[in-house]
Amino acid sequence: MSETAGHYFRLMRLDRPVGTLLLLWPTLAALWLAANGLPPWHLVLVFALGTLVMRSAGCVINDYADRDWDRHVERTAGRPLTAGHVSSREALIVFAGLSLAGLLLLVALNPITRWLAVGGFAIAVAYPFMKRWTYLPQVVLGAAFSWGLLMAYTSIRSELPREAWLLFVASVLWIVAYDTMYAMVDRDDDLRVGIKSTAILFGNADRLMIGILQAGALATLALFGSLHGLGQFYHLALAVMLGLFCYQHYLIRARVRAGCLKAFLNNTWVGFAFFAGVVVETQLVPLLQGIAPAAGAAS
Repeated sequence: MSETAGHYFRLMRLDRPVGTLLLLWPTLAALWLAANGLPPWHLVLVFALGTLVMRSAGCVINDYADRDWDRHVERTAGRPLTAGHVSSREALIVFAGLSLAGLLLLVALNPITRWLAVGGFAIAVAYPFMKRWTYLPQVVLGAAFSWGLLMAYTSIRSELPREAWLLFVASVLWIVAYDTMYAMVDRDDDLRVGIKSTAILFGNADRLMIGILQAGALATLALFGSLHGLGQFYHLALAVMLGLFCYQHYLIRARVRAGCLKAFLNNTWVGFAFFAGVVVETQLVPLLQGIAPAAGAAS
C-alpha cells in the first residue's frame, strides 16, 4: 500500500474496525429479530456493507469537523487530516464518494427504509458538530449508531413496530455508556480545548452514570425479550453482557486513559454476545425443536 493510500485508509478508520463492529452486531441482531430467524441474505449483505461505508463516512466528516481541534488532543493528534497528510478538500471528496456508495446501496431497500436512511445520514453528519454546543453529543451518536436497527425492521416488515423502538432505546443507552468511557480517555484534553462530552458533564459521577445507563439498556432488552417470548439463550446473552459490563467497571475504576480505552473496546464483545444470543434463540433453537419431533416420528 502506498503512503497516500495509507493516509486515506486511516482517514476512513479501515485500520480500526472497532467502530464498524459496534455498529454491525446490533444491526444484524435486529435483522434476525425482525425476521424471527434467518433474514434474506441480500439484506444481510446490504446492511453489512452499509455499516462499513457509513461508519467510514462518519469518521471522515468527524475528522473534517474536528481538524483544528484534533491536534491538541493526545489520542487524535496523529490523524491524517489534522496532521496535514490529507487536505480538507480531499477529505470532503472521500466523504462524498462514501456517501454516494451508501446511496447506491439504498436501491436494494424498500421506500420506507430509504427515507429512514436519509434521516440517519442527517443525524450522523450533525453529530461531530454537537461537541461545540451540547454536553450530550454521545446521545446524538447513540441515535446515529442505533438508526440501523430501525432500518433493519422496516427492511423486513415494511413498517416500524413498537418493538423496534425498544431495541432503539436499549441501543442508545448502551452507546451513551460506552462512548462516555471513550470520552473519559480525552477528558483532560477536551476540557483544555473546549470540547463538550458526557464525561465532562457527569464529572465524578461518571462511573455511576455509566452503570445506570448499562442497567437501563439491559432492563430494556429484558423487557423486549419478555414481551416477545424469547427464551434461555437470549437471556444467557444478557447475562454475558452483564458480566462484560462488570469487567468494564473494573477497568475504569481508576479513570486512567488506558483502562477507559480498553473498557470501550471491550464493547465489541458485548455486541457480539447479543448477536450470538439472538441468532441461537431465533434460528438454532427452532431448528433443533423441528428436528426432535421428526426424529421421534421416525423412530
